[in-house]
Amino acid sequence: MAIHKNRKQQGFTLIELLVVMAIVATLLSIVAPRYFNSLDKAKEAVLRQDLGIMRNAIDQFYSDFGKYPMDLVELVDKRYMRSIPKDPFTDSDKTWIEVPPKNLTEAGVYDVHSGYNGRAIDGTFYEEW
Repeated sequence: MAIHKNRKQQGFTLIELLVVMAIVATLLSIVAPRYFNSLDKAKEAVLRQDLGIMRNAIDQFYSDFGKYPMDLVELVDKRYMRSIPKDPFTDSDKTWIEVPPKNLTEAGVYDVHSGYNGRAIDGTFYEEW
């Protein structure tokens, strides 16, 4: 039996592993904020689109019936929308703020806002959109 004394050991040293982990940590610290910022931008885009769709349905309802819907469920019942969309920030379809008409003689839903009270990337409040 011959024993090879010049045999090179395989594997990584602790220093090599620490260097690789430091590089990975550095890359994650660069990528993670961009990832979470892009998630917020995507949620804002969905919120803007959902508000636009609901406001358009309210306007179409008003054009057809000459009055505003009593609530968002009526828009779904009369097939102006398939369903009430979920607010992307609260993840619920129950948190929409229904704004009544400014004219006190009319009733119903004139406008819709998000029920989330955080600030958008541009500094405005979501509940003011």
